[in-house]
Amino acid sequence: MMNNSWPVIQTNLKNRLNPGIYQVWIKPLEGECDSRTLRLTAPNSFVASWVKDRLLDAIVKAAEEVLGFTPSISVHGATTKKQSSSPAPHTLSGSSTQPLQETHLGLPILPRKPVRTDFSWKFSFNDFVVGQSNEMAFMASHNFATQTFASDQLFLCSGPGLGKTHLIQAIGKAVAKASNRDHIRTIYLTAEEFANQMVHALKSRTIDHFKALYRDHTDILLLEDINFLQGKEKMQDELLATIKSLQSHGKKIVLTSSCLPKDLDRINPELSSRFCQGFISTITPPDFETRARIIRYKSKKYHVVIPDDVEELLAYKLSKDVRQLESCLHNLILKAQLLKENICQEMALQILQNYECSITGMDLQQIVSFICKAYDISAQELASRSRKKRNVLARNTAFFLARKYTDLSLEKIGKQFNRRHSTVLKGINFVKREISKKTHIGLQLEQTINKVAC
Repeated sequence: MMNNSWPVIQTNLKNRLNPGIYQVWIKPLEGECDSRTLRLTAPNSFVASWVKDRLLDAIVKAAEEVLGFTPSISVHGATTKKQSSSPAPHTLSGSSTQPLQETHLGLPILPRKPVRTDFSWKFSFNDFVVGQSNEMAFMASHNFATQTFASDQLFLCSGPGLGKTHLIQAIGKAVAKASNRDHIRTIYLTAEEFANQMVHALKSRTIDHFKALYRDHTDILLLEDINFLQGKEKMQDELLATIKSLQSHGKKIVLTSSCLPKDLDRINPELSSRFCQGFISTITPPDFETRARIIRYKSKKYHVVIPDDVEELLAYKLSKDVRQLESCLHNLILKAQLLKENICQEMALQILQNYECSITGMDLQQIVSFICKAYDISAQELASRSRKKRNVLARNTAFFLARKYTDLSLEKIGKQFNRRHSTVLKGINFVKREISKKTHIGLQLEQTINKVAC
């Protein structure tokens, strides 16, 4: 069984590592297992050295999960003599009399014949929730992946956690399906990984192989977080040359960044100009409706029903970062499962204390919109002379929130609702009194107000 363990360990690593790291450094390795030793053979000594320096811990952990014990691991290049395995886990030792031979060092490059990449893409277009904030980026990415886009280059820009990684991986996944027919060669990695590979290639004098990988053996380059390259002139020069080469041969490029090209102040002007050459699309924080749809979609995937009041609470509180919203929802579901309790607003408020809630202030228009949703009334009813209980409670809650979250005077607040300042003050005091006494109405008011502030 040990002899057949390396493919299983590779699968484990494929699920752990970035797709680009797995494809370039792990997939080319050959493995042999016997007794309590795992011997890995790399295409050359450079790859062996890189794997030992950067990926040994990950390989050990993956092997432990598959084998049930910690094996001794050795890594050697195909052109070198095998190193003796170390008796201690997490360490490697080589022969003191046989230094690594470096006559054929080089990065593992894709073969010259058409190949299909085999990345483990995490995201797809089918699980991307589209809203006003990301619709254009989604359409551009989808058309780019289906070869119907008019531009050979796409630049996606957004803050953290808003979906640019999701879209670039969705492009890669869609292209991977097409590659079964069209033999499209795709490379996906971050700018930091690109820079690290270049440094190793320079140190090992294999820069020609590095250049060939990205210029001659790539049809689509998917490069994330190019803002990382700010201030790194040599890396910028190499990326510029790579982009020029790919564009001259009609190849496609997708770039992501946390900044627009014009805001990358430590980037070579010519490289920045190249970034602007294709289609640029930004992703902004999602609106309330989109956030609510994300919650419904994710909870459906978890086979969990989220109460409406909890859905609204999460959507209101976590408005700037989709990743944080998903994390909060996941933690809420896990807590309910661990405690074997139903998900409720009180539990959601407890979970929200672990996150940075983005609503720290509201203007009057936002307050009116919030109150109308919370009490299911129109803005006209809210400002009307109606004395219906629901309308009065809604109006008093609006007074309370306006006083708390705006700098408006009592008189100006009253003017917005066709009321005198004395009526506004009376309504605010009513809310405070009912909440402090914890009456039935007070608990309802507190529950509504908690949707805005933890």
